[in-house]
Amino acid sequence: MTALHVLLHAPSAEALTRARRNAANLRNARPDAEVLIIANAGAVAAALAIPDATDPLLRLCRNSLSAQGLDNTRELVEIEAAVVTLAELQAKGWAYIRA
Repeated sequence: MTALHVLLHAPSAEALTRARRNAANLRNARPDAEVLIIANAGAVAAALAIPDATDPLLRLCRNSLSAQGLDNTRELVEIEAAVVTLAELQAKGWAYIRA
């Protein structure tokens, strides 16, 4: 079976909750799957406020951090811009799911 490469896009706090649940479910069903949660907009503040077991899969949009005046005090992995990462990984064959 081909390994899965899945992008879960979370643009809101509610979407982040769904993305975290989806990531955990996917990893349980397909342990070899490569999964990333891309958080931007309202999901960034929620990610900083609420730790989760899926945090190693999480990528925070630096533009969203800056626009909201937030500091990444939890030192979660940052990406330059969610839109760039989403586009680049989709171009490499990753599946996109909006949470």
